[in-house]
Amino acid sequence: MPTVRHHVTIEPGQEGRRLDQALAELLPDYSRSRIKAWIEAGAVRLDGMLPVPRTRVAAGQQAEITAEVTVDREVVAQAVGFEVVHEDEAVLVVLKPAGLVVHPGAGNPDATLENGLRHHDPALATLPRSGLLHRLDKDTSGLVLVAKTLAAHTHLTRDLQERRITREYRALVNGVVTAGGTVDAPIGRHPTQRTRMAVVEGGREAVTHYRVLARFAAHTWLAVRLETGRTHQIRVHLAHLGFSIVGDPLYGGRPRIPPAASPTLIAALRALRRQALHACALQFRHPVSGDSLEFHCPLPRDLSGLLAELAGSESAGRRIEALAWPTASN
Repeated sequence: MPTVRHHVTIEPGQEGRRLDQALAELLPDYSRSRIKAWIEAGAVRLDGMLPVPRTRVAAGQQAEITAEVTVDREVVAQAVGFEVVHEDEAVLVVLKPAGLVVHPGAGNPDATLENGLRHHDPALATLPRSGLLHRLDKDTSGLVLVAKTLAAHTHLTRDLQERRITREYRALVNGVVTAGGTVDAPIGRHPTQRTRMAVVEGGREAVTHYRVLARFAAHTWLAVRLETGRTHQIRVHLAHLGFSIVGDPLYGGRPRIPPAASPTLIAALRALRRQALHACALQFRHPVSGDSLEFHCPLPRDLSGLLAELAGSESAGRRIEALAWPTASN
């Protein structure tokens, strides 16, 4: 198992603080919860003694950390299909195809993106959830950000919590949206249907921004940005507005066919077997260099083809797609 070793001195400005709080400030590459766990496991000594997380510290005290980073052996490494968009010593950006589950769970014990990441880099076994910082629903395609080190995981998790990471999506919805806007509505478990989420009083804060990129006879092509990352957030918020995502079996219902639709458009709408939602862009600060990084990925064929049918021609569909995303600030 990898071992972490540090020797630090409590600074004058930390006088009287809890040990876990002081060490989190001195060692910003690790979260306070991880440091607290190390203290509770006896991996930290303060002036040679075994402290507890709430121990109050004094300036000049010496803290020594010798901690083993636990390897998670429950997730099996497996060859799983996904594309690596970017990789360096600290981060991975991968393109998840529709139909691939992110984490193992009930009904999907393996063959997930996390299994594939373990196969790609076995060292990810030492990180929470193999370094995955956020997730996409099974049938949502697009970009996923992965940390490769504990330090990167701590920094990126903090940036995600502080809403410094931009995640942008494209969504095709039922109905004609007149203008963009923001949905600020709490999301929680549906009161009677436990497989669904819903806008509910007392739910967790959820904020979604959207704007119109193209309108069709009975559908709208939207750019969507998340401030928060609740389960099914985009799908729930757009359905709450009355504009469910095309192909969404949980929140969208049957396909809506526009009047005078061509046979090819009708066939394309009925052929879509997943929600028309794609995570097209990611923007974040690199956890080591501090540089701003931005990544984009093209629409998968099922969505670009449907968009072309709605636009009336393949070339029109390409123009709409290009208009959708020169930058993540679209």
